[in-house]
Amino acid sequence: MLPKPLSIDDIKRAMAMTKSNRAASRYLHVSYIHYKKYAKNFTDENSITLFDKHKNQAGKGINKFLSNKGKEPALMDVIEGRVPIDSYTPEKLKNRLIQESYLQECCSKCQFNERRVLDYKVPLILNFKDGNKKNWTLDNLELLCYNHYFLYVGNIFTTKQIQHLEDYNPSTFQSKSDWELDDYYKEHLQKLGVIDQDQDPGSEFISTI
Repeated sequence: MLPKPLSIDDIKRAMAMTKSNRAASRYLHVSYIHYKKYAKNFTDENSITLFDKHKNQAGKGINKFLSNKGKEPALMDVIEGRVPIDSYTPEKLKNRLIQESYLQECCSKCQFNERRVLDYKVPLILNFKDGNKKNWTLDNLELLCYNHYFLYVGNIFTTKQIQHLEDYNPSTFQSKSDWELDDYYKEHLQKLGVIDQDQDPGSEFISTI
């Protein structure tokens, strides 16, 4: 089957998501030669080819381990078994697969990619399709959201963890006195217009139906 043709939108999208032409070709899942052919055919408003515009020979903005010059081995050597994986963890593998655009940072089943506001992480789990966590070939790897991991693979949490999350323990709830506001906070809420001067704080949330 012939490689798919690339549009200018494909090239620009890959450029926006990566730091170099080689990473862009991996992002689009095409060979570097194929990507280069099309990237050189498109130019920006200054008549500079998109290929030349996305050159990054100095590796600016790319972590050292993403190049062969760093201490970490090339990711393809890891995936294809040319270097031992004893010092690697699935988490490190997942991070490199995403950063070097071998896998898109989304669920392979539903494309979920929403990020948590707290730390900007996407809740994804690296899944080994054949169940063998020592088989790191690219065809055996995929990213799944928590929902699809549960549906297709198994439980994410142990029974004990789920029980801890779902258990009702009255001792963990605060007593009534803990919810009382002192005079300073009452005055502050009144200035903000949250409560009336004669209103009991919290009463506006109690249904009268």
